[in-house]
Amino acid sequence: QVQLVESGGGLVQAGGSLRLSCAASGTIFSVNGMAWYRQAPGKERESVAGITRGGSTNYADSVKGRFTLSRDNAKNTVYLQMSSLKPEDTAVYYCFAEVRRPGWPLYSNYWGQGTQVTVSS
Repeated sequence: QVQLVESGGGLVQAGGSLRLSCAASGTIFSVNGMAWYRQAPGKERESVAGITRGGSTNYADSVKGRFTLSRDNAKNTVYLQMSSLKPEDTAVYYCFAEVRRPGWPLYSNYWGQGTQVTVSS
C-alpha cells in the first residue's frame, strides 16, 4: 500500500506565499518522478511542476519564477514553494509520484487526495 499525503494548502492574499508538502509513505522501494498538478473549478487538471529523482525540474509557464519545486529523497517528500500568488492560482493541488514497490519491476503512478489553495484578491 502506498499513500501520498499532502499538506500546506489554505487561504492567502494575493502576493502571499504558501508551501505545499507531499510525502509518499507505505511499502516503497523507490520513488522516481514527483510532481504537482492543479485543477480549478470548471477547468481540466493541469501540470504545475515536476522533478526527477536527480533533481531536474520543469515548470508550467504560468508559475515560472514564482514557484520552486524541491524534494528530499530520504523522506520521499516533495515541496512546492509558492510565492507571489495570484487569484488565478486558486485550485485544488494534487501530488503525483511514480513509485516502485519491493518485488515489483515497474513504477506505478499514485495521486494524493488534493489540497485546496485559495488566493484572495
